[in-house]
Amino acid sequence: MIFLSKVHGYLLLKLPAAYLCGVRVAHMSSDEVRTKVRHRWINQNPFRSLFWAVQGMAAELATGLLILNEVHREAVSMATLLIGVQGSFTKKARGTIYFTCDAGLKVQEHIKKALASGGGEVFDLVARGVDEQGDQVAEFIFTWSLKKRG
Repeated sequence: MIFLSKVHGYLLLKLPAAYLCGVRVAHMSSDEVRTKVRHRWINQNPFRSLFWAVQGMAAELATGLLILNEVHREAVSMATLLIGVQGSFTKKARGTIYFTCDAGLKVQEHIKKALASGGGEVFDLVARGVDEQGDQVAEFIFTWSLKKRG
């Protein structure tokens, strides 16, 4: 398991835009990752809600960390590439928004398939964003590609 202190350092060094916009990891396990971002001046749109791209960064991080954590646990080298994204927005995003991806078992299965076959695996992961009242504000579907290196 990758520790949260390392993840926040990684965010600052590798994803500074996400870090500066306030994207943080709220919970991380092998089954689920939950990120959070609070609506602030620096990450708002002209309509005084959370900018869609900031929501996308938080959602992508939730899905990507599930993959990175499992690849780290397997101690293998894998090429990981985001190849597609779809987003939908259902409510104005204000306050603190939590993005959750709970597809840890699905990620584990696809990594095992990629390692066994030596070929690539393409699959979708969903991250749903909810506000502090529990209302869904957004949903992102990320299409990931994995392939064992070497």
